[in-house]
Amino acid sequence: MRPPAIALADASAAYDGRPVLRGIDLTIRAGERLALMGRSGAGKSTLIGLIHAQAPERIALVPQGAALVRQLSVFHNVYMGRLDRTSTIHNLRNLVWPASADWAEVARVLARVGLAEAIRAKAGALSGGQQQRVSVARALYNGQPILLADEPVSALDRAQGAAVLAEMARTHETLVLALHDIALALAHTDRIVVLDMGRIVLDAPARDLDAAALAPFYEPAA
Repeated sequence: MRPPAIALADASAAYDGRPVLRGIDLTIRAGERLALMGRSGAGKSTLIGLIHAQAPERIALVPQGAALVRQLSVFHNVYMGRLDRTSTIHNLRNLVWPASADWAEVARVLARVGLAEAIRAKAGALSGGQQQRVSVARALYNGQPILLADEPVSALDRAQGAAVLAEMARTHETLVLALHDIALALAHTDRIVVLDMGRIVLDAPARDLDAAALAPFYEPAA
């Protein structure tokens, strides 16, 4: 059995004194492809935050919403994925005159998400779906072994979303994805964890589930 990449034991979280997560026991092993699912407000984004806090140095993060610097180019937004690995002088130089090697590497990553032609565009001029793909490209460029993503394909159609999820899986050892799309979760992950009212209510292999088994967790709470 592969070693744990992330382990949470009886974890909890609260905002303004209101419990959001309670009694979370979750072990994610290296090489797993895990989908976090559940209706809006179930606690998925909060759990993403707890997971990230366990090992930020080994995680590439796609936050909910693109979280881009709208005034900067697509190149610069993707390049930010590795700012901590190069000198301040190099980073400042790249802000004005990008190094050819960095430009070429960012262009290759953007091609993986279908945005090579947008490398010079201002991030704020892109559509919502394009901005989401830039955010994914930044995480791919970051290159850490664990990719943690909060609704990374919510602004894409199913075909585009499937292509992007496949790219994530191609180069990252471990994936943890908060997803709403049941079909994409079943097709692109091997384990599904469902949250409801701040607790894990289902944790099962994707091969043992189908859309009918997951649909009740997306119906309005009684």
